[in-house]
Formats: sequence, structure tokens, C-alpha cells
Amino acid sequence: MKEGLLSTEMAVSPPLSMPPSPMAAVVGLQFCTSDNMVLTVTKKFSFSGGYFVISDANGTILMKVHGSPFSSRRVLFDATGTPIISMRDKRFSMHQRWNVYRGDSKHQRDFLFTVKKTHMFQLNTELGVFLAGNTAEQHCDFKIEESWLGRSCTFYLGDSNTIIAQMSRQFEIRDVLLGRDTYRVTVYPNVDYAFIVAIIVIINELHRSSGSNSSS
Repeated sequence: MKEGLLSTEMAVSPPLSMPPSPMAAVVGLQFCTSDNMVLTVTKKFSFSGGYFVISDANGTILMKVHGSPFSSRRVLFDATGTPIISMRDKRFSMHQRWNVYRGDSKHQRDFLFTVKKTHMFQLNTELGVFLAGNTAEQHCDFKIEESWLGRSCTFYLGDSNTIIAQMSRQFEIRDVLLGRDTYRVTVYPNVDYAFIVAIIVIINELHRSSGSNSSS
């Protein structure tokens, strides 16, 4: 039995159909596996701001995310402290857009993808992801749909029913006492889990963000 007086977890359902094999790596092939990848994403809070720790099913730390609460930049590091990608909030954008770059960069040559809300006004968060080559942004390359109150989240390939990852929030008394949020993430085979982690961080930042912006 799990520690804590209260423990609930949203069930993760199987995918409607499997993603193509191999799926094009968004961040890198080293982050794609041939089996399901189960991750625990923990957001911890400190006086210097929140940060994320990403571990595998064995509890081994794979990645960390750092960023100041006064900065629009978040950086995903591997276990050795090497930056993998940086996420930057495009301030004053109509659809609350975040741009993601390789390494700790902000140069266009390192641009990987952009994430934005599909509509300005939403009850439940729905995001579209557009890869660097998709400049027209007429159709998204990936879609993310969040359930009511953000308790679970489903990641789709393009505008299809092909599920590539799922996330559920865990609610435990110890998390409340320790001032942290914990998410269980299942990433399906041939899907870039560094990419999925980046989206989870951005979703969290969108929830934290106060107010919408004013231009696209």
C-alpha cells in the first residue's frame, strides 16, 4: 500500500493504435525506446522556484528541469547536467506560445518545435505542436488534450486517434506536505520521451501563467 492517507491514480488506458515504427525523433533517437517507457515526473518547490525531476520505473534519475520563477526560460538537463533542450515562453502571444530549442540555445538554427493553445479560450487545455519545418502551421504535428482540472493528459500523433503517451497526476498526502506535484507518464514505443517531458513542463507553466497575452 502506498505511503500517505490518501492515494489515487488515474488509470492509463492502452493506445487506440500504435505509433509508426520508428517514429521520427523530435529531440533525439537516444530518447526513443522499443518498449513502453514509464516515467515519474516530480515537480518540487523551493525559494528559487520550482524544478522538475524525471526518473524511470526503477527510480533512477534521468533528467532535471531548472528555471527561475522570474524567467521565461526552462532548461531540460540530462543526468550529467548537460542541457538537452531549452523552452522559452514567447511573451505576449495570443495562444500562449512556447518555443523549444536544442541545448541551451535561442538561435533559429537550433529551433525544434513550438507549442501553443489551439484556441484562446479553453475550459480544458488543448495544445498543438508544430515542428520546425511546419512553418504554415495549418495542421499540427502532435496534439495534446487535457482532462478536467488537469488530472490526466493524452498525447496524439497529429490530428489522429493514435495515442503516443499518457500522463496522470497522483494525489498523495505526502506530496502536499512536501510541497510537490507528481505525475505518472507512460510513453509508448518509438516515441521521444524527452519531447514528452518538455510538453509536460510547458503544460505546467501554462497553468502557472497568469492571464493571456495579446498578439500571435
